[in-house]
Amino acid sequence: MRIGILGAGGIARKMAHTVNNMDNMTLAAIGSRNIDKAKEFAQEFSIPTAYGSYEELAADSSLDLIYVATPHSRHYEDALLCLDNGRNVLCEKPFTANARQAEELIALAESKGLFIGEAIWTRYLPMRFTLDEIMTSGVIGTPSYLTADLGYQISHVERLIKPELAGGALLDLGVYTINFALMAFGNDVKEIISSCNKNEYGVDTNNSIIMNFADGKTAMLHSNLNALTDLRGMIYGDKGRIEFENINNCEGITVYLNDGTVTRYDTPPQITGFEYQVQAAADAIAAGKTECPQMPHSEILRVQRIMTDLRSEWRIHYPFE
Repeated sequence: MRIGILGAGGIARKMAHTVNNMDNMTLAAIGSRNIDKAKEFAQEFSIPTAYGSYEELAADSSLDLIYVATPHSRHYEDALLCLDNGRNVLCEKPFTANARQAEELIALAESKGLFIGEAIWTRYLPMRFTLDEIMTSGVIGTPSYLTADLGYQISHVERLIKPELAGGALLDLGVYTINFALMAFGNDVKEIISSCNKNEYGVDTNNSIIMNFADGKTAMLHSNLNALTDLRGMIYGDKGRIEFENINNCEGITVYLNDGTVTRYDTPPQITGFEYQVQAAADAIAAGKTECPQMPHSEILRVQRIMTDLRSEWRIHYPFE
């Protein structure tokens, strides 16, 4: 697999380190809007080709996959550029700023027979599947309630607080809490109740979301740009509970049963955790598929529609929408 990275920021650096330490993957090109920045990035990560524009990168027909690592507000246009040039795309989360953009990208990729996926690593990490196995085993009995909390002190980061950059806690952090709830309790959501607090620019700095599912389960979710929270997911059943340490990048799972039994599941060694989404994309492309089974297009759209509806209720609109 020959991989190109579009964008040369912090998340791109993490991906570059990841790909350089994977077998059967070649980091072949980097694209930035600043050629000097692209060259510096290429030198640091031993990348043979540096482009001073996204257009040049997207036009490189030798690339099997382009990872889009630009700010939220650019995901749609940058992924669209890649698709228009016939490139397969792995787009950093959130997939797009709104549901309409996601629908258009997925429809275009499918019409062209190109792969497009969302790089939300929690859907691909091994501990996600360990959680599935624990839930399926019935060890905690019938689950009825979960909580998920994700907060960091990052309200100083410009891309997260400005509407023109598709900022807000929801798109950057709430996307993880929503995905955690859907992975644990399924996707038959009956009702969503929510509220948020906004900053001076009009985007949410923290939010609280209650998801009621058709089978009677309830998820209480919180994300926050102003405080470091416990980052934890908890799932409660009538025979015990599951503690999922760090819903952003699982650091271990502990099962506590009502009879006093405690079972620990450790996270396997990893490069950064990004390797699993890259491998999933590579496997899908090799199989001629346009999506990953770990995060299929239907689930990308489901999450995007939930977040778009939430922002509509909160009256948060981005200037480019």
